[in-house]
This record gives sequence, structure tokens and C-alpha cells, in this order.
Amino acid sequence: MTNIDIVWDKIYKKAQEIYAKESILRNFLDDAILKRDSFIDALSHQIAINIIKHDKRLSYENIYDLCKECFINDKDALDAISYDIDAVCTRDPAVLDNYVIPFLYLKGPHALWSWRVSHYLWEQKRFDLARFFQSIISDVYAVDIHPAAKIGKGIMLDHATGIVIGETAVVGDNVSILQDVTLGGTGKEDGDRHPKIASGVMIGSGAKVLGNIKIGEGAKIGANSVVLNHVEPHTTVAGIPARVVGKPKISMPSLSMDQNLDQESEQKPICTLGCGVICSKNL
Repeated sequence: MTNIDIVWDKIYKKAQEIYAKESILRNFLDDAILKRDSFIDALSHQIAINIIKHDKRLSYENIYDLCKECFINDKDALDAISYDIDAVCTRDPAVLDNYVIPFLYLKGPHALWSWRVSHYLWEQKRFDLARFFQSIISDVYAVDIHPAAKIGKGIMLDHATGIVIGETAVVGDNVSILQDVTLGGTGKEDGDRHPKIASGVMIGSGAKVLGNIKIGEGAKIGANSVVLNHVEPHTTVAGIPARVVGKPKISMPSLSMDQNLDQESEQKPICTLGCGVICSKNL
């Protein structure tokens, strides 16, 4: 079995359990999962139904067909989505391996799936439709990801509201990004102007990573930090501007979602109040 088959099986079986316990949800579960022919069918339906709820000018059939085209032709996108769902179910303690929760209810996965359709359109040089999708995703989920960005698999957008990812940004595999994070430009560059995030990175809520800089594999960025320079692999940075405060306890901090700053004993504390310097309030 592929990972797609395994994830779909987990979603379907959990939906059956809920169906048996909650009669009020039976029509909903039938429509969303239990009477769907396949993962592609259910996924395309989920994206289409969420988008048209927010813009009645759109046709469900057109959006559904567009999503289905994407997932049939782009197997990498479909595979990535299966790992995105795994990521939420293994990293989010509010989900606890319940695969129905991210599939039906969480805006982070939904925004990311929809972006994968816009990226497919961009790669097909259907630029106007890709930008239209970007606009709708921003309105529906408050997540703004340029369709030209490159994003790996096993991605967790936790809570998701306010996430911005720019046109030339690259995000590796198994990255966790919390709400209100920006992967943006400095405003002084053109061309390749956005961050490159390696695999296993965790970016805390409210962090701003700006410019064509590299965030090394397994790095951790503290909440509300402003990162303007390269970050070495397996390094924890925090503050405004961000500086090194320690090293993550594990090689892929994105998997543990530990929000502590991992300060090493010989390093002095960094102010978490926003000034980005040593501060007596932290001592």
C-alpha cells in the first residue's frame, strides 16, 4: 500500500466509527467521506465545497474538476498531501491520531491542499487561474502563499491564520510553521528574494524570516523573532533581530513542536519581550 492508501484507510475507518456514534453527522460524513469513491474524490470535494461557500460566483463542478485534474496528473502533490495529514496527526496533541480532524476541520491543511492546486496551475503556466486561486485561499483561510513558491511534504501549518509565504520561497520536507509567520522579502530586493527553509525546521508563531537567506536543516526559530541572516543547521535562534540562543534537543525540532528556546547554559538569556537584547526581566 502507498502512504495515500494508508491515510485514506485511516480517514475512512475513523469516519465509520463516528458515523456509528453520532447520527446527526451521518449525512455530513456520507457526503464528505463514506460515499466518496477515492481519496482524490473526497479531497477534491473538500477543497471545492470550502471554496464555494465563500464565493457563490464559483461553480462547485468547475473547482472540483480542477482539483481532480491536479491530483490525477500530479501524483507528487497527492503524495505530499498524505504526508501533510500524517504530520498533523503525529505532531498536534489536539488531534491524537484522529485522521478525520485535519481532513474535515483544520484550516492549515485545507489551505495547504488548496495551495497545491494553485501551484499545479502555476507550473502549467495557467498564471491567471493560479493567482485567482491564491486570492480565494487568502480570503477563505487567511493564508497567503504565492503559487510559485516551492513546498515539500509532511508540512504542518498549525492554526495557520496570518501565514505569508513569498514567490521565491522554498520550504523543505517535514517543516512545522505556526500562525502569523512570514517568509518574505526585505522590500529592497527583486528576483530571488525569499527565504529557503531546509527540512526539519520549526518556525514559532509570529516569526518573520526575511530576505534570500537559508535556514539550515533542523533549525528552530523562536516565536516573534525577526530573522535577517542565515541560520546554521541544528541551531536555535530568537529575538529581534534574531541571534543564536542554543541548539535543539533533537535533530528535527519540527516533529516535537517544543516551543522552548533550548538555551545553552553558557549563553545569557535573550529578551523574549521584543527588544532582542539581554534583559534583566529574563534573569
